[in-house]
Amino acid sequence: MKVTEHIAQAKGSLFSFEILPPLKGQKIEDIYKVIDPLMEFKPPFINVTYHREEVIYKRLSNGLLEQKTVRKRPGTVGICAALQYRYKVDTVPHMLCGGFSKEDTENALIDLDFLGVKNIMALRGDSMKNERFFAPESDGHTYAKDLVGQIKAMNQGRYLDDELQNSAPTDFAIGVAGYPEKHFEAPSLNKDIEYLKEKVDAGADYIVTQLFFDNRKYFDFVDRCRKAGIEVPIIPGIKPLSTKQHLSFLPHFFKVDLPDELVKAVVDCKDNAAARQVGVEWGIQQAKELKAAGVPAIHFYSMGRPDNIASIAREVF
Repeated sequence: MKVTEHIAQAKGSLFSFEILPPLKGQKIEDIYKVIDPLMEFKPPFINVTYHREEVIYKRLSNGLLEQKTVRKRPGTVGICAALQYRYKVDTVPHMLCGGFSKEDTENALIDLDFLGVKNIMALRGDSMKNERFFAPESDGHTYAKDLVGQIKAMNQGRYLDDELQNSAPTDFAIGVAGYPEKHFEAPSLNKDIEYLKEKVDAGADYIVTQLFFDNRKYFDFVDRCRKAGIEVPIIPGIKPLSTKQHLSFLPHFFKVDLPDELVKAVVDCKDNAAARQVGVEWGIQQAKELKAAGVPAIHFYSMGRPDNIASIAREVF
């Protein structure tokens, strides 16, 4: 089923989460260990991230550096197929502009369609670590709205080769990202919402937000989106804080603010175990308020650690 169909049939807020593919060379059983503790909460869908290639430098025996391009976390498509087979759950693979030409995108979508995947999370993706700004592939998409447009076109039976006859349409629900505290490259929140509406107008069916720790920012974001004419479901995404180091890591990496009350509680913790418990308690209250407000689903960013999410879900779902 599509994410939008799950939402339409739900009698309350759904539980969903996101997983990372394992590092190259590791086993898929590592993913199962993350998922197994969370299946008791009956997630209707699971997101599987995609990680683009990275440039690394390897020192040679002569002292010179060799530039290599590697993909550290491959396997998104295979993981989606494995999860659908093992757990009988819908999967939502992430698809990026970065690292894909339009033809690469089309071929990947064909594979996913053949596997029975009904949902795609369409993202621009981050710039490579050696790039100051995002640079698309040759004949690739620069913006997520263009990727959405290609997926929408395939849903209508339109492929890159316009000479194809009787081409079969795909049937994907298309998710896109939204930023309650704005994308760090956007000049303002209002402008960022204009960009988000362009993605919806291009064919996006639902939105999943970047993580946040203050529910007021999510509710304000939804209000702004509705006033801008965005009517698709907006799923809040949250991540439990789990270490004292997250006080600096999360604002730096995800460009989000932490509420003063949460910051003080974590600063006062003696160790990471105490900080983790603070994060769980904060997540419980955050999720309870979101659920009481009737959000379509609560989407958890697991980062490969299921125990704190399970602790929250037991109190909320």
